[in-house]
Amino acid sequence: MSNVKANMTERTVKDVMHSRYVTADGLLTVADGITLMRQHKASVIIINRRTELDELGIVLPSDIAKKVLAPNRPAERINLYEIMSKPVVSIRAEMNVRYCARLFDQFGLSLAPVIDANQQVLGIVDYHQMVLGWLTNS
Repeated sequence: MSNVKANMTERTVKDVMHSRYVTADGLLTVADGITLMRQHKASVIIINRRTELDELGIVLPSDIAKKVLAPNRPAERINLYEIMSKPVVSIRAEMNVRYCARLFDQFGLSLAPVIDANQQVLGIVDYHQMVLGWLTNS
């Protein structure tokens, strides 16, 4: 097997994840969440756990569009926790990209937070970065 082929099959989620996300408290308003996303050029909001026994939440732009924009709800009066998805399927940084793609397909995911052994968010993996990073030789 060539070196390039070996590199493609051994690529992990850590190799292809990105950091275009922000973390926030679920009590923030949707308007504040949008402001954070703009400031940090983020594509997703990760909602922090409230306790060690709690789980991460996630808010995507599509959640805001479907649950706030389309029904014409006031973004200044809706909290992020009201529109978030929770719990979130998270991915280990060491997972092979092929298995991550299979997991996304099986569960209908488009992105997921990448976490370490202490449940801390390291980044975000999505189809876009997964595909672009898969064939990279570096």
